[in-house]
Amino acid sequence: MLAMDQGVVEEWLSEFKTLPDSAISTYAASLKDKGALVPALYKVIRENYSDLLEPVCHQLFEFYRSGEPQLQRFTLQFLPELLWSLLSVSAARDPHTSGCIEALLLGIYNLEIVDKDGQSKTLSFTVPSLSKPSVYHEPSAIGSMALTEGALANHGLSKVVYSGPHLQRENFTAQNRFEVLTFLLLCYNAALSYMSSTSLQSLCQLSSRVCICGYPRQQMRRYKGISTRLTVTSEFLVQLITGIHYALCNGEVELGSKALDDVLYRAQLELFPEALLVGNAIKSSLHGAALKTNNKEGPRSIQVEITPTSSRISRNAVTSLSIRGHRWKRHGENQEMSVDGEAAVGGVTIPEISVTGVSGDRMPNGDSLRPRPDGRVPPDGDMMGATSEVSMDPRAHESSTRLEVRRQKSVRRMVENEGSGSTSTGRNQY
Repeated sequence: MLAMDQGVVEEWLSEFKTLPDSAISTYAASLKDKGALVPALYKVIRENYSDLLEPVCHQLFEFYRSGEPQLQRFTLQFLPELLWSLLSVSAARDPHTSGCIEALLLGIYNLEIVDKDGQSKTLSFTVPSLSKPSVYHEPSAIGSMALTEGALANHGLSKVVYSGPHLQRENFTAQNRFEVLTFLLLCYNAALSYMSSTSLQSLCQLSSRVCICGYPRQQMRRYKGISTRLTVTSEFLVQLITGIHYALCNGEVELGSKALDDVLYRAQLELFPEALLVGNAIKSSLHGAALKTNNKEGPRSIQVEITPTSSRISRNAVTSLSIRGHRWKRHGENQEMSVDGEAAVGGVTIPEISVTGVSGDRMPNGDSLRPRPDGRVPPDGDMMGATSEVSMDPRAHESSTRLEVRRQKSVRRMVENEGSGSTSTGRNQY
């Protein structure tokens, strides 16, 4: 560590000790002007054997315990680097060098799980309903939803997910380590919009290192750090993906893309469905999107693909009009069975045959009522026969209609068989 950086850190440590409580807010605002302080603190945290590590961790904890939001955010920006220092030291099985970091992380955790009165907090999250529009979707674009009794009963109801109460922790063990670290990442993600680009880069590096150490991908990434595999949980990876998503949309495209691929790589190896679901969903939403790469200091946001708001009704939507149309369709099939006059099947035209003469163009024997080519007109007897047939009893008319339909079907079947090259074995007597 350079002497200049060490001098900056020592000056910062001495300032807060003599600071009165009334000037804490002013001091918190002035930390933004100390441009050399943050890089110097990162160097102290990365050097596990630095003499300044213990006073720095103590000072960061005092910042967080003060309750001033700006001082708490100042401490949270170093959280990814603190997590990696703890995990790397734990993998090397050298716990004596990480005692101050463990104390700092446990102190932040124990402060966050209780409210101002010292009672355990229970965090809640309301799951959005797909039946109501949001910034992510439009109900009309999803399609029809089944109008079942259960769906109607749950319409408009919100599902609330609770987290907590959490237990106080005095030290890290193999059982509670990632429970505490996951909760700390949750607190970090709640303040993502206040984090600097350096902190987001540290988060992406933490994600990649945790997921590839000890696996073949470590050689591909050319990372020469520890080669011990680190145990992770699905909830921990989900919190990492949440922060990576924000980093991807706010200037850290290269590091964020690598980190997301590494987390998905580890999730596939571990078969974590939650991490795979969230990671692949983010990767699909960012596919082909124009992410910001230059303006890192601009407005912070998360880029999502908005569903078009064009109002439309799905074909499968059940409406009163569709029910009425379905009813008329069934009624028409039962009462009226009409066959097209000419239908081309296999390139062969089916002749139109009528036995009722209701069309006024043909007779029962196939003769036309129109003048013949030789100029003769059908005899009056045929005309009378046609007239008498048209004026038959309605029951006889219905029976003749059915006979006509049967004849049309038999003729069509015969033509289909002839077109396919096979002899008809059915009713081809017509």
